[in-house]
Amino acid sequence: MSTTESKKRFFDVSQLKRVLQFTRPYRRRFVWSIVLAVVLAAFTPVRPWLIEHTVDKYITGKNYDWLIYITIIQILFLFVETGLRFYFSYTTAWLGQSVVKDMRVKVFGKVLHLNLRQFDKTPIGTLTTRTIDDIERINDIFAEGLIPIIADLLSILCVLGIMLWTDWKLTLISLIAFPVILIATYYFKESVNKSFYRVRNAVAQLNAFVQEHLTGMNIVQAFAAEDREFNKFKNINKEHRNANIHAIFAYSVFFPIVEIVLAFSMGLIVWWTAKEALGTDVNQTGKVTSFILYLNLIFRPLRVIADKFNVLQMGMIASERVFKVLDNNDSLSRHGKYVPSEVKGKVEFENVWFGYDPGHPVLKNINFTAEPGQTIAIVGHTGSGKTTIISLLNRMYEINSGKIQIDDVPVEEWDLDTLRKNVGVVLQDVFLFSGSVMDNITLRNESIPKEKVIEAAKLIGMHDFIMRLPGGYEYNVMERGATLSVGQRQLLSFIRALLYNPSILILDEATSSVDTESEQMIEKAINTLIAGRTSIVIAHRLSTIQRADNIIVLDKGEIKEIGNHRQLLQKGGFYSKLYEMQFEKKVLAID
Repeated sequence: MSTTESKKRFFDVSQLKRVLQFTRPYRRRFVWSIVLAVVLAAFTPVRPWLIEHTVDKYITGKNYDWLIYITIIQILFLFVETGLRFYFSYTTAWLGQSVVKDMRVKVFGKVLHLNLRQFDKTPIGTLTTRTIDDIERINDIFAEGLIPIIADLLSILCVLGIMLWTDWKLTLISLIAFPVILIATYYFKESVNKSFYRVRNAVAQLNAFVQEHLTGMNIVQAFAAEDREFNKFKNINKEHRNANIHAIFAYSVFFPIVEIVLAFSMGLIVWWTAKEALGTDVNQTGKVTSFILYLNLIFRPLRVIADKFNVLQMGMIASERVFKVLDNNDSLSRHGKYVPSEVKGKVEFENVWFGYDPGHPVLKNINFTAEPGQTIAIVGHTGSGKTTIISLLNRMYEINSGKIQIDDVPVEEWDLDTLRKNVGVVLQDVFLFSGSVMDNITLRNESIPKEKVIEAAKLIGMHDFIMRLPGGYEYNVMERGATLSVGQRQLLSFIRALLYNPSILILDEATSSVDTESEQMIEKAINTLIAGRTSIVIAHRLSTIQRADNIIVLDKGEIKEIGNHRQLLQKGGFYSKLYEMQFEKKVLAID
């Protein structure tokens, strides 16, 4: 899903059919909008025709009694037409917003189930653009594009039909300059279309850039990169401005051309009728008046029809990008049906190979077993594959080969919701949503009573701290938990894990950046969490490593050693060296 788009053919009928499929729940509204377009097209030439007859029969003929009646009829007709146009605009806008609502729900549902590798390689700002901005452009297909264009084209045809029926010679004379408008419209459409491509690409880049830099603002400021990143933003923003200015220039040229051609056509009408009137006694006033009004009714939609075609095309382009998300089948299979009444917690990796990119394995032939209730510690240098192992256990990614089993059942056969409810995860980088402490602990699951949350918080040792916060459990932690320390955020995630009571616990135990008091609370919380359940711990603490039933030593994606603390020290291998390095660091820290 790239942030840039290449230009494709103007109109894809199959793409339009896919968009129109979303109107099926609102079929009556869609059909009614088309009917209104036809009715309004038929109404368009009526008022000029009435004015022509009013001038020729009642004003020139000085029939003032009928003049009053025909004026009342025109006023009533105007009210009816205005009401129909309002209802037409409302119906098309309502239809577009309803389609947008349904499509946005479907796209976000799709995004929720995409494989995590999609988020690894796609900027969040790009997905935000697809879900919000691009879908909003699809609304324009209905509100300003397809149906309004149909209405405008039908109106032009109806007006031309009445003009030819009234006086075909005068019609042809008045339309001598019409080819100029057609040529100008074509070049205007092409020019604005190119600008719109540039604008949409620039918008996607702006969204991705701003989203990324707001999220990583602490890194930008920590490395004094504000000026450099600001200059990058200015360049992207400049491209956005230039694309819009290019479109504005096209508008500035096109609209005066339309006005000039309209004025020229009106001049031709006056010249021709004056020429005809010189040789006859027939009054041409009504015809001249009506033809001038007819021309306005033709040129008025022509002023905007090219713009509407571009709006339609940009809606189609946006729909193409949205359908790329909907057509993305890189999601985890959720067809597993295994839903056990009890999960014992046995975990087995058998000949597991995995790589985020094909041909670059991160894990190589991983084999180990964790019996129910055991604690397995995973140690190794940064990049050795520790976090990848815990990501695979609850099927955040699909393995390339091998087998991962829980209670002797492959994880692919498990119902995914059941699997993840029984595999609790406490990560090193704790993410908290904007909302209350209660919302973040329960993840807005209203079926969890507050009493259970308080009980879990007391077990972890966080209840008193939470009650000291303004509002207690209703305290707003702000986005990403910005108002809490690293240790406090991690302890909240421990409460969340304990509350859901998983049979298997995955724990990325990171305490290097917390204070001593928080570290002691975290150690107590860890002991509470791992008691009586299978635990797989990425171990950074010597105490956790020593308590583990088995320690897996990873290096460059391969298991080098497996055993308990005493066994591995006696071997004098990888683990012994890692332990000595950490022990030396601890001694130095104490000194």
